[in-house]
Amino acid sequence: MKISNEAKVGVISIVAIMLLILGFNFLKGKKLFSKDTLLTANYTNVQGLQNSNPIIINGLQVGAVNNITTDKNMRNIVVGINITKDINIPTNSVAVIKTNPLGTPSIEILLGDASTYLKNKDTISSKPTSALLADLMGKVDPVLNTVKKTLGTADSLLNNLNSVITPQSKGDIAATLNSINKVTAAMVTSTAALNNLLNAQTGALAKSLNNVSDITGNFARNNEKINSIVTKFDKTATTVSSLNLQKTLDTLDATISNLKSLMASFQNPNGSFGKLMNDPTLYKNLASTGNKLNLLLDDVRVNPKRYINISLFGKKKPGQVLLVPTPDTLNSPYYVEQVNN
Repeated sequence: MKISNEAKVGVISIVAIMLLILGFNFLKGKKLFSKDTLLTANYTNVQGLQNSNPIIINGLQVGAVNNITTDKNMRNIVVGINITKDINIPTNSVAVIKTNPLGTPSIEILLGDASTYLKNKDTISSKPTSALLADLMGKVDPVLNTVKKTLGTADSLLNNLNSVITPQSKGDIAATLNSINKVTAAMVTSTAALNNLLNAQTGALAKSLNNVSDITGNFARNNEKINSIVTKFDKTATTVSSLNLQKTLDTLDATISNLKSLMASFQNPNGSFGKLMNDPTLYKNLASTGNKLNLLLDDVRVNPKRYINISLFGKKKPGQVLLVPTPDTLNSPYYVEQVNN
């Protein structure tokens, strides 16, 4: 059987229309081949809610808005809710419209605690959006009051500040700011000097670190020599510690004892050294010997012919013997110690 072109065009048109209807419903959030739960909610203000807006339960999207209808007086707006997930919604649950300044509105279902559940085409309780706005304003009002009080306090503070800041104070503040600018400039200069100091190539600190590195390098290169010197010092210390120090101290003690004995013999008036050092006899005898020597010298000086006889003509003339010393020796008489046998 041959199908005409008109029949083919008709069939294709019908299929296209069906696909268009199904795609439109799919875009509206309806599933094509599944059984969904349809609920309705009544509102006086939907806050810009539209078809296909999400249905949220505990932060999870469980469906979408199916349709929105209203009466001629706009007193009651009926919103169709299409629940696409197989979930139980208690009968005392509440559907609330949540507005989002940065996105699209949504309906959030606040689950109740009833033991019975909503069925297909039931009506879910709703909360007027005006009540939500009132709650929001109730929360915002205390914040606004606090802000007002803060602004009042800030205004009082500014007034007090204006009363405190006199022309002289303004001059002082200007001088302070000028000083701060000078300090800042000095800090900039100091920072530049510090940068020069810390310069990795020409800075004094870098040179010092290089010198320290050279010194440590020399120590590392002469490590064996240093170890040898330390070993020699250790051996020397061991040798010194091994000396018989006690014997040396004993010898020194004996020497000191002998020196004490010698000094005691010098101080003993009955000993030879004692008499030599303390007895005035030796001094007196030496003084007497000196007197005699002086007397002899005086006699030789006064009567030289008695001792030196050179005569070509005539006889030797004897001189008178000098019996008394000259006055310069009178103060040193001859002394003879009496010795007891």
